Amino acid sequence: MEALMEYFTKGLITMLMIAMPCVLTAAAVGLVVGILQAVTQVQEQTIAAAPKIFIVFLVIILLGTGYMKLLSNLFNEGMIIAFDVIPKSDEFVLPTGYYNYTKPFIDEMKTDVKKDMTPMKRILENAAAPMASSQKDKFNFLRNGAKEIPTPNLAEQKVIMENNR
Repeated sequence: MEALMEYFTKGLITMLMIAMPCVLTAAAVGLVVGILQAVTQVQEQTIAAAPKIFIVFLVIILLGTGYMKLLSNLFNEGMIIAFDVIPKSDEFVLPTGYYNYTKPFIDEMKTDVKKDMTPMKRILENAAAPMASSQKDKFNFLRNGAKEIPTPNLAEQKVIMENNR
């Protein structure tokens, strides 16, 4: 958890390092243009926008390689944390006796697997055939108002046939 918080902090600092030169440049250009507009008494809003856009664009071009290095270092550090640090951390592994006191899938375990195997065998054996010939047969495959089971496509039929051999 500490590694993630540290990485989050580095991400915020990187964001500020990238944004601050652009924001400060835009503020400085806005100040200079504002002073010039006050001296000349030309109060046009669009005059201030064009120099700001141009100067900020130049700052991004000049500092772009540095920004890319900052972002790639942040990305590489994130991948190291995600694939090396966190999986080896003991904080994310559940204790050995965790499931002795909890029942995580209690509702899913109520169904009897052996009882449900016969409809599944019929479905797998008749995968290429239509699912049901009558309305009565159709309800044998549906459980708890679930949607009708779609017919498998060609790739699924091939897998089913290979598994049945």
